[in-house]
Amino acid sequence: MAETSKKDVAKVLNEIGTMMELKGENPFKARAYYNGARTIETLTEDINSLVESGEIRDVKGIGEALSEKITELVTTGKLEYYENLKEEIPEGLFKMLEIPGLGPKKAKKIWDDLDITTVGELEYACQENRLVDLEGFGAKTQQKTLDGIKFIKKYQERWLIDDVDEASKPLLEFVKNHEKVIRAELAGSLRRHFETVKDVDIVASCADEDRKQIMKEFTELSGVDTIIGSGETKTSIRLESGINADLRLVSDEQFPYALHHFTGSKEHNTAMRSLAKSKDMKMNEYGLFQDEDTLVVCETEEEIFQALGLHYIPPELRENTGEIEYAQNSEIPELLKFEDIRGVFHVHTHYSDGVPGIREWVEFCIEQGYEYLGITDHSKSAFYANGLESDRLREQWNEIAKVREEFPEFTLFQGIESDILPDGSLDYDEEILAKFDFVIASVHSNFNLTPEKQTDRLIKAVQNKYTTFLGHPTGRLLLARDEYTMDLQAVIEAAGETGTFIEINANPRRLDLDWRFGKFAQEHGIKTSINPDAHSLDMLDDIRYGVGIARKGWFTKENVVNAQDVGTVKELLQMKRNE
Repeated sequence: MAETSKKDVAKVLNEIGTMMELKGENPFKARAYYNGARTIETLTEDINSLVESGEIRDVKGIGEALSEKITELVTTGKLEYYENLKEEIPEGLFKMLEIPGLGPKKAKKIWDDLDITTVGELEYACQENRLVDLEGFGAKTQQKTLDGIKFIKKYQERWLIDDVDEASKPLLEFVKNHEKVIRAELAGSLRRHFETVKDVDIVASCADEDRKQIMKEFTELSGVDTIIGSGETKTSIRLESGINADLRLVSDEQFPYALHHFTGSKEHNTAMRSLAKSKDMKMNEYGLFQDEDTLVVCETEEEIFQALGLHYIPPELRENTGEIEYAQNSEIPELLKFEDIRGVFHVHTHYSDGVPGIREWVEFCIEQGYEYLGITDHSKSAFYANGLESDRLREQWNEIAKVREEFPEFTLFQGIESDILPDGSLDYDEEILAKFDFVIASVHSNFNLTPEKQTDRLIKAVQNKYTTFLGHPTGRLLLARDEYTMDLQAVIEAAGETGTFIEINANPRRLDLDWRFGKFAQEHGIKTSINPDAHSLDMLDDIRYGVGIARKGWFTKENVVNAQDVGTVKELLQMKRNE
């Protein structure tokens, strides 16, 4: 049986639902596929095993028709129904659906009435004011569509970090384990833990006579869709996922210089070349040279930095945001490491829109080696996420009390993700808020307030004595929605004054707080917490992406709440309320 991931199956089901909407079929049928996709995404069992045993039919939310299609897809790697539907839908419509605010219903209207099937045609039509008189649109919607097209153009060559990270693993494993390869490492923005990534970059060293063989075998790997270009120094491929990957082969003598150069960023490299020039040296991907052509022999990146009088600069910091000056003064801090994380905040259970139960979360966290867990289901205003009214809160609290008794060696904190209302207040009264061990206050609606009102809203929220953490502070969804407009520096300053923590939401679609504000936040006394915002057990692994962003933001272990022992955490959670 061919191995198929939950992600692959869910993607196909979601696309079927979308295509049904584009065809104007019964909305309930489309919804069944959307719901099926969500069910598959949140399964804890292996999808291949469920199909092989036939138990897929018994999964709640998967009916007979869906189970048959999932079985066909998993066992054969294809689904005839899906392929037939795709033939009926112009390919460009899927790209149009990436435009923020343009859903299947509007895309169908544009297709039916204007015969537009590509983003380019749609942009031209907007510029010709053809959407103004289209039923259900108008001048305002037309402008929003144009703005959305600009947005996707800006990011059309970028991918979320988790997608590229997953794509890179088999490629890097192949190169590293190849008998002819001496050394190999990831490079590019993936190595720098940039929040979005253009492609996979791998740098490897080998003997000259082995280049051809390595490159040929690289292009023949499973999952390769297209060979973009092939040579003995660089080969580029496109994977079936659409992600591109480059493999560069150099001599082992050149390896550290090439690794540094192709890790980037361009701005960092420019600054490094300028520094080398000031020392009468020349630096490029082939080496560091004294007197133009005398190689300064360095076996590692660390030795390159030493040769230039610098402390080692971790890849995450190489963005030309002051790292070279810090390295000159030996002031590069000891950055947070994944191993430093001791507990978890911000997970959702079946009480709101999560899948696992409370006990299930605790058992899994213990299995993963964590010492404490903070449960945060959605509050009552989040009706779309089954937010908790007071009666269901009490039910949850009773279960938390029972689980605490069952696991006395583990600390379970009773928390909530409380919606920040438009006026900046939280959506429970003080009597209820006082019963939580901590509160994550987050914005989930009214994104389009004026910058002044949005700023005031968040400042009022962090000034609330019960707000422990500010959740995903900018509201951005990477490659899908820009952050809401506000004065983030003013919000950070207010959080520093009130002792409010600001989370780094580790979901790869958020990675928010933005790393660019990391130094500023720490200068204003902010502690962060690397929070997975997990709705299923496997999402706990997203913490590693959050750690990458924390490192990129110059965060040290001392300034990360969930890198502290449980005794210190208890003190930190109470500190603001006691002031």
